[in-house]
Amino acid sequence: MTRNHPKLDEDLYYEGVPDYMTEVYDWAYVDPKRVRLLDRNSVVKTLLFTNDQRLMQSYLDEITPGSRVWQVAHVYGDLVARAADKVGPAGAFHLTDITPIQIEHGSRKLAAKPWTRVVRADAAHWQAEDRPYDLICSFFLLHEVPEDKKYLIVNNILDQLPKGGKAVFVDYHRPHPLQPIGWLLRGVNAWLEPFAKALWDREICTYARNPAAFAWQKKTFFGGVYQRVVVTHA
Repeated sequence: MTRNHPKLDEDLYYEGVPDYMTEVYDWAYVDPKRVRLLDRNSVVKTLLFTNDQRLMQSYLDEITPGSRVWQVAHVYGDLVARAADKVGPAGAFHLTDITPIQIEHGSRKLAAKPWTRVVRADAAHWQAEDRPYDLICSFFLLHEVPEDKKYLIVNNILDQLPKGGKAVFVDYHRPHPLQPIGWLLRGVNAWLEPFAKALWDREICTYARNPAAFAWQKKTFFGGVYQRVVVTHA
């Protein structure tokens, strides 16, 4: 009976979703109708001011074929499929997300790749079940979570890195004062992205419990609007 009731079916997409997601990001990541409209490469390109390929490639370049990779959240467009393809059947690609609709979309994209696994899980608590990951990637997740959650996610990722293992954080960054997009983003952040400005005010390494145990390399893009931080367990 439940599956014949559209409202109840839609309610299933909200079960167990954190309040900050439903209160702030329902329009972007939770509501199944809107997600189906937004999950396309053209949307990603527009939101990232055509920097999508550069930023995606900055993550893909860190993947070694045959390695074990954990991507901590689903990303719109074809990134998860491209990352899984780069890993290849000799490795393992695991994708987690906290929302049912994102798990649905990620599972569809990776269904034909048996070396992949899609799990509904919180990036702040997910643990590798057998052996550590060689690479863990957070692609535009940190700016979407509250400050306490940033601490938990960063440290959960770093705690799981073996010696020589890498984490990649691709996200927003404080724009250069002469970058006009920065003024536009101030308004967007105030309206739609209330957790994003924190990454303007502090470095990702400051969320780490023990930053000295890792080597940190940062590269910025598009006049400082975006950053890619590669963290290696020394």
